[in-house]
Amino acid sequence: MNRPVHGGNLAWAAQLATCSPDELLDLSASISPLGPPVSVERAMQAAFSYVAAYPDPAYVDLREAIASHHSIPSDYVLAGNGAAELLTWAARDLADLSGPTFQLVPGFSDYARALSAFGGELCPVSLQSAEGWQFEGWEDNLSTAVPLSCCGFLLNNPHNPTGAIFSKRQVRSLLSKFALVVVDEAFMDFLPPEREQSVLEWVSEFDNLVVIRSLTKFYSMPGIRLGYAIAQPKTLERWQSWRDAWTVNTFAAAAGVAALQDIAFQQKTWRWLSTENDFLFQGLSDLPDLNPLPSCANFFLVKTQCSATALQECLLQQQQIYIRDCISFAELGDRYFRVAVKSRTANQRLLQALADVLPTLAEV
Repeated sequence: MNRPVHGGNLAWAAQLATCSPDELLDLSASISPLGPPVSVERAMQAAFSYVAAYPDPAYVDLREAIASHHSIPSDYVLAGNGAAELLTWAARDLADLSGPTFQLVPGFSDYARALSAFGGELCPVSLQSAEGWQFEGWEDNLSTAVPLSCCGFLLNNPHNPTGAIFSKRQVRSLLSKFALVVVDEAFMDFLPPEREQSVLEWVSEFDNLVVIRSLTKFYSMPGIRLGYAIAQPKTLERWQSWRDAWTVNTFAAAAGVAALQDIAFQQKTWRWLSTENDFLFQGLSDLPDLNPLPSCANFFLVKTQCSATALQECLLQQQQIYIRDCISFAELGDRYFRVAVKSRTANQRLLQALADVLPTLAEV
């Protein structure tokens, strides 16, 4: 079985660990350990009575729930089969521009895949330099032989895999330069209102702005496949004309409505992450030869002095713990890994396992 490009491939990891998938502690996929919420489970059970009928192709209830959650008009909302489907249509629009699409690297590999499917060209903007990571200033130092007004920018905020958060000021500067700016806010839910840097409120002002969100990570339901795009209606009407009539199934639509209305679960998640993010970052920092980057999201990118793939294999085979290697991020190579923030018990188990395994890999 080939090495997976994404985290969360339990079948691959279980084969390497010689155990069943449910015996693994999966830290490779950045999914909250707190869900799915009970409210989502109940909504999906209730939705079973409607499976004999087609879903509402306009998804009125779901779109109104999303619109209410963000205080925007419902015609600015398009629900999709996960954020991945909506990023595909964003890539089609980006590829139609006469210039390339700029993207911060390292970055999510599916962006390049989606762009290449429509013949789009990717122009990388590195977050690394000889001095180290640079999360400020890159937006003011963009140069190309093609005018930026003919180009697109695809921004992941918070950024995957580093966990960095870019300010609204940084995004604002892009909107005045580029023909189209697509902001993937898949992890923005993990920041409480006083810390988040979402630009959703600007969509009515800028017709060259698209924001894409995911409901699967924060609410622990990646198997449901549910995301949404926020953009001006003319953009969403065009995307709708490109796709199938029913992209969101009955269970996913019901789950989305329930999740967005579960205020108690949202607050519980913010309290959990505030505590466990600090705990895991300190624990990783205290281990020799590990250098985690500070993160505002529910994962950490960690630099290691040993081979990250060798570390991954040792943890699987000896501890049945699954971390994410970063081979698919071409700029990172085999000296970085990514781990999700989980419960205190899971985080402690990871730290102890790393303390046990790292000395054996010092020379790898």
